[in-house]
Amino acid sequence: MDSQHRPSPDSEQQTTSKKHRRGIGAIGWAVIGAVFFGSLLAIGILPRLSQKSELQAAVKEASTLPSVNVITPRRATGATKLELPGNVVALNQTTIYARSTGYLKRWYADIGDRVRAGQLLAEIDSPDTDQQVLQAKAEVAQAQANVSQTRANLAKSVSDLKQARANLLIARQSWQRWSVLVKQGAVPQQDADTRYATYQANLASVEAAQNTVNSDSANIKAAQANAYASQANFQRNTVLQSYKKVTAPFAGVITARNVNTGVLISAGNGNTSNSTSNTNTSSNTSLYTIAAYNNLNVNVSVPQSLSQSLQTGQTAQITVRELPQRVFTGKVVRTSNAIDPTTRTLLTQLEVQNLDATLRPGMYANVRFAINRTNPPFIVPDSALVVNARGTQVATVTKDHTVHYQKVAVGRDYGTEVEITSGLTGNESLIATPTVDETEGLRVQPVAQRK
Repeated sequence: MDSQHRPSPDSEQQTTSKKHRRGIGAIGWAVIGAVFFGSLLAIGILPRLSQKSELQAAVKEASTLPSVNVITPRRATGATKLELPGNVVALNQTTIYARSTGYLKRWYADIGDRVRAGQLLAEIDSPDTDQQVLQAKAEVAQAQANVSQTRANLAKSVSDLKQARANLLIARQSWQRWSVLVKQGAVPQQDADTRYATYQANLASVEAAQNTVNSDSANIKAAQANAYASQANFQRNTVLQSYKKVTAPFAGVITARNVNTGVLISAGNGNTSNSTSNTNTSSNTSLYTIAAYNNLNVNVSVPQSLSQSLQTGQTAQITVRELPQRVFTGKVVRTSNAIDPTTRTLLTQLEVQNLDATLRPGMYANVRFAINRTNPPFIVPDSALVVNARGTQVATVTKDHTVHYQKVAVGRDYGTEVEITSGLTGNESLIATPTVDETEGLRVQPVAQRK
């Protein structure tokens, strides 16, 4: 029985081989699993280690770069107020000069007086002008008498011409009759020749009378032209005589008087004596200066950047320091339509009603416009500007964190902020306060500045 149940050597060898194969399979699977999980760990850890290394290098580099505060330019509002200094001037102001030579007889208006149009301001005693008027009047009478005499001569010449033509007709008829009688042999040829000679004499008389009429007609035209010239000279001297009375050309206020009684006045550019002098010597000044106060003009110089925003008819508020409670309304009536190359401004003129004469020419005024801009500029702090030999610039920080200087054009200055009219798109990062250390191309670390 023991021999029956004991396993054979071959079966024992097979059993041992199977066990050996089972042991090798378990170890292999363990090794494969370890390699697989190790690969997964390598795939996940190595990139993280690489990123961490790069991050540490970037942090190290960033810690070594200089930090700068950066800002973003902001867009200005479309509606804005523009306040500019203005100069109040008279809408109509003129100086009055003499047109008649003589001595000042009397003056009737002084500085500050309100006068109406045509009001008498002064009188000039001009005897020379009076004599010229009398002489011109006598020349007119003489010329008119000459015309009358010439007309009378013409009438006599016309009458003589008619008589000569009548005599010519009789002489011709008589000669024609005697010619017939000569042919009939009733009268001798000599008598016919006598009649023919008489006819020829009357024919010459008619021609002479006609020439006289023509001459008298020319004389009367010359006499009439002379009469017209004399009349014109008389009227001219009469007008000059009327200039002895100096009147106001329009209603206004007398702002200057440069005449004294008894001073010698010369016609022309106003050679009068100065009212502040006690001597009657001549000087090149006007008699009066007069200004209209009902309507005044205010002249302002508008910057070129805003010149396109102003339109004719636009209104503005006008104030003066001496009248803090008053606000006047002005209307743009005209511009010079040309930019001053020196100041880069546009001369603009506003008209202001001044019926109560509160405003006075020569005043300094503040003019405030309300302007709507279709393309408002950008606004940056004035500390962001860099002004050097290259012009006005701003320091920008590019996407790769390098400094780049951008040239810009400056508009209005608000004190702590300025307008940038060109050179920016609005997406730039500007160094808030650039220094000489921030050179072109320098790598920096931008830090957004808190508002």
